[in-house]
Amino acid sequence: MQISGANAWSDGSLKRTISQNGLDSRDAALATRLAYGVIQNRLLLDYYIGCYCSQRPGHLEAVVLNILRIGAYQILFMDKIPHRAAVNEAVEMVKRHGRPKASGLVNAVLRKFVTNWLDMPALPDDAPASYLSIRYSHPQWLVQRLLDQIGEDETERFLRCNNEIVPTTIQTNCLRCSDDELEKELHLSDAAAERHPWLDGCLQVSGTGDLEQLPAFQKGHFWVQDAAARLVAVAAQARPGYRVMDVCAAPGGKSFALAVDMGDRGEILSCDIHPHKLKLLENSVARLGFSSIRTALADGREPHTAWLGQADLVVADVPCSGLGIIRKKPDIRYKPARDLAALPDIQRSILDNASTYVCPGGVLLYSTCTVLRAENEAVTEDFLACHPDFAQEPFELPGPIGWTSGQITLWPQQYGTDGFYICRMRKSN
Repeated sequence: MQISGANAWSDGSLKRTISQNGLDSRDAALATRLAYGVIQNRLLLDYYIGCYCSQRPGHLEAVVLNILRIGAYQILFMDKIPHRAAVNEAVEMVKRHGRPKASGLVNAVLRKFVTNWLDMPALPDDAPASYLSIRYSHPQWLVQRLLDQIGEDETERFLRCNNEIVPTTIQTNCLRCSDDELEKELHLSDAAAERHPWLDGCLQVSGTGDLEQLPAFQKGHFWVQDAAARLVAVAAQARPGYRVMDVCAAPGGKSFALAVDMGDRGEILSCDIHPHKLKLLENSVARLGFSSIRTALADGREPHTAWLGQADLVVADVPCSGLGIIRKKPDIRYKPARDLAALPDIQRSILDNASTYVCPGGVLLYSTCTVLRAENEAVTEDFLACHPDFAQEPFELPGPIGWTSGQITLWPQQYGTDGFYICRMRKSN
C-alpha cells in the first residue's frame, strides 16, 4: 500500500514495513514475495481484474485495488497458499482497512479468479507491444523502444528476465579475506552462498535476511554490488598508484572495487551531489578499511579548476533511468517516459565536465545502469564527435563476454547480470 500510495521505492518501503511490524524471517520473506510479485505483474493482474470486475481497475479505490492485486497474485502465482485462504484473507483485509462495503466485490472478483485460474482470458494480440506490455507488465512505451532496438525475441527475453527471482550479489573485499574464507563465513551464518559462475571475487547469496547484520559484513569482508557494476571497474583497469576520480560515486561500490584492484595504493576521489549519500559512503569506507578513498561534495556538471587534467582515470557512472535494474527494483519500470526525457542532456553535461579531469593519455569511463540507446551510445557518440582528443579503446571482460570494441551493453537475459552500458575512452597524449 505504501509503495503505490506514496510513490515510494519498493525496496526502501518494504524494509521499513518489515522493521516497523517486527516480522520474522518467514513472514518477511512472504511479504517480500507478495510485494515484488504484485509490482512485477501489476499490468497483467489489472487486465484480469478488469475482465472480472464491473468497475474498471482505474476507477477502484486504491486500497481495494491493491487488495485485489494481492489476492489475484496469490491465486495465479503462489502454489503454497490455498485459493480459499487467499480469497478469505483478502475479504478480511478490506474490512480491516475500513472498507466493509467493498468486501462483496473483492469476494466475487477473486472467486472468478479461482474458477478460471487454469483458463484465464486471452490477452490482446493485435500488436507485439500491446501483448508484451500486458503479459510482462512493462509500460507500452518502453516495450516499443525495446522492440525497435533489439527486436521481438530479445525484447521478450528481457521482459521475462525482469520478472524472475534473482539472488543477491556481493563482492569480496579481497584485501581482507579470500572468496573461500568469505564463503565459509556466510555458511556459518546459515546463508546460502555460491561463487559467481565467471567473475572472480563475486558471490551470489540467498537466505541471508538482513545482510548488514551478518558478522562478515560488519567486519568489512564484502559489499553488495551486482556483477555488472563490478565489471565497470574491470573495464577501467585501474592500477596501484593511479589517481582516480569517481564523479558520481554514491553508494560507492565502484570506488570500492577500484580500491581493491589498486591494492588500496593510490588516490581515489569519490564525489557526489548528496551529502547524506557521501556520509553513507564514508561509513562504508571505514567498515571496509580502505585508506585510498576520500570524498568530495560536488555536482558532476560543475567544473573544479583544481582537478583539471589531474586524473589517470575518471569514472562517470551517471544518473540514468535505471531500466537495466528492473529485476532488482521492479517499480522502476513504471517511471513515466516524460520524467526521463531530460536525462541525456544531464548525462552529456557530466561526461563533458568529467573529461576535463583526465590527464593526457588517461582513461575516461562512462557507464549507466540502463539499456536505452538514447542514454548510452547516443551520448558517447555525441561526446566523441565533439572531442577528437578522445577515442574508444577496446577492453576485455571475463567469462562469456570477452573482447569489446570499446563499448558494450550488458543485457540480463544474455549474461545474467543487471543491464549496464560501459564505454572506455582514451585521451590522446
